[in-house]
Amino acid sequence: MGRIAAYARVSTTDQNLDRQLEAIDDYARRTFDEADVDYYTDKSTGTDTSRSGYRELMQAVEGDEVDVVIAHQVSRVARSIADLETTAERFREHDTALHIVREGLQIEPEGTDPYQRALFQLLGVFAELEAEIKRSNIREGLAARQSADEYHHGPAPMGFEKRDGQLVEGDDYHRVCAVLEDVARGEKSKRQAARDLDVSRRTVQRAVEERADLYGL
Repeated sequence: MGRIAAYARVSTTDQNLDRQLEAIDDYARRTFDEADVDYYTDKSTGTDTSRSGYRELMQAVEGDEVDVVIAHQVSRVARSIADLETTAERFREHDTALHIVREGLQIEPEGTDPYQRALFQLLGVFAELEAEIKRSNIREGLAARQSADEYHHGPAPMGFEKRDGQLVEGDDYHRVCAVLEDVARGEKSKRQAARDLDVSRRTVQRAVEERADLYGL
């Protein structure tokens, strides 16, 4: 087996890469009997793929230095179906296989399996659709709550601020969303989240149970 590279990404600087890296490392050991993996990682809040770790990985791929790239899930490699197709084609052009751990996909550069390719494309569509649904729910949640008295007379919800009578995302909004998402998935306790965000446990509970639409949960 030639050189194995792995790419892991989280969408905010507060999220932890460890779970992705552990899953990738375990996959490499089981699949290739190989623990020598070069890791490329990014932590950012953007939705494009022009990040330093990603750019370094693609430079290695295009320099024909990588035989296999492992990612934890499709959405870590790309955030839209167009981006996904472009990335997969770049891998194929340089004889690099792409393995996706969570979805169980193995896209080989010389592969002709139409089922695998169709499934890969379909997963990209779902990832893009899921992201748009989340954005739409947040917009609708904000619009619905703008008219509520508590938002006119009370303080702005965690992660938001009031500007000209409207709720807008605060500087820490993405950080708040990342922590609350961990709580909603059962990966972090409300007590731990409260410590991380420097708020009360009740504030975290209310955000998750009563204001989930504001955070895309």
